Amino acid sequence: MRHDGAGVRGWIDRTFHVTRRGSTLARELVAGLTTFGAMAYIMIVNPAIMALAGLDRHDMIMTTIAASVCGSLLMALMANLPIALAPAMSSNLVFAQVVVVQMGVKPSVAFTMVLIGGLAFVALSLTRWRQRIVMGFPIPVRNGIHCAIGAFIAHIGMVSGGLAVGGAQGFSFGSLHDPAVLLGLAGLFLAATLQMLRVPAGMLLSIVAVTVAGCFVRHPGGHPVTTLPAAWLEWPHYPTNMLFPFDFHGFLSHIGIVLPVTIYFFLGDFFDATGTMMAVTRRAGLTVEDGQPLLGRAAFAADGTASVIGSVLGTSTVSAYLESLVGAEAGGRTGLVGVTVALLFLLSSVLWPVITAVPAVATAPVLVLVGLGMLSDMGRSGAQSGDGDVGGVLAPLLMVLVTVMTGNFMVSLALGLLLYTVLAVAGRRWAEVTPILLALDAVFVVYLVLASGMGGGS
Repeated sequence: MRHDGAGVRGWIDRTFHVTRRGSTLARELVAGLTTFGAMAYIMIVNPAIMALAGLDRHDMIMTTIAASVCGSLLMALMANLPIALAPAMSSNLVFAQVVVVQMGVKPSVAFTMVLIGGLAFVALSLTRWRQRIVMGFPIPVRNGIHCAIGAFIAHIGMVSGGLAVGGAQGFSFGSLHDPAVLLGLAGLFLAATLQMLRVPAGMLLSIVAVTVAGCFVRHPGGHPVTTLPAAWLEWPHYPTNMLFPFDFHGFLSHIGIVLPVTIYFFLGDFFDATGTMMAVTRRAGLTVEDGQPLLGRAAFAADGTASVIGSVLGTSTVSAYLESLVGAEAGGRTGLVGVTVALLFLLSSVLWPVITAVPAVATAPVLVLVGLGMLSDMGRSGAQSGDGDVGGVLAPLLMVLVTVMTGNFMVSLALGLLLYTVLAVAGRRWAEVTPILLALDAVFVVYLVLASGMGGGS
């Protein structure tokens, strides 16, 4: 038995190059556990967001776990990098709130959009166009997209947690006489404190704390914030009705409206994955001779394939998670981190009754903090814009303003792109007016025309 154990450890070592990269099996397992703890909140938050699109929460728990398992294993086995994947926290909200709720698109059409975006990512990863797109897409516009979706996520978090209440005069702060609002506010402060102190699994801990406290806190109507499940553990069953949930006819019938969002799914995944994978590999010391991160086509192909599989399983875009940084800081250097994360997600599937009991007030603080974290790119836009580059500042600001004031992310994206192009032309900065930017402008002009005909782009 000892000989067999040594043989298995040797095979794992050789397969994942553990010793060659200066790590150990124990360190890789600890890094995987740390990464899982940092991103496990997605099992709770993603189903809550996708439920906004009318999708069953239990079904989405299972698809979230399945997509996270497949994505993390793909990155581990194809690229051997310490990067875990799960449904992205930006694309899921665009899927549910923008595409399904605001635009009135059926979830089956939205899943088709995710599929096509993922296939485009896979195709791009196999060509040299990947670097051309990075160079041809203005950084301020990219930052503006990130900031606008961050503002959108924070806005949804405020509303779902009862901290912001809509009315005839716009939004107002929630009633401080409502114990549930106070609980949500306490959860926000707790989550922010844990994040500042860099407490491992801080987001997950804040969700658990608010959920437990909700058992003892009651709404003004008298019912508790948290309703305990009938059973704590139950054998999972995968919702086969969610497999291959596509509607290609519906996609083609509304191509003018859905194409811009499909492009967003593709570009959002592309730039998020690129930035995340570069940050994690550099932090792990996985670089080639010239100091560039150890990122080959396999890593990008794995990320794109994960989105394709995610859409087949019935969830939104799957992408590399920045929380993988904590695993790299814990010493993770190989794909064994992703294998560990995948196994832990799989084991967590028996907890689905507990996950369904988590109230919205517990997930709201996480949404607010994730959104605020994405808004940090606003300062980066100003720093990266040179003297006289007004568009580099105004375009991202306009995107955020329109998103916050109207809640319409796609219109904010369209107006930001067009403003940046107009100001670049007016300033005769021809190098910034790239073919990619002009092509996107054309697509979004068509979108605005069609959306206005449907009732103001809602």
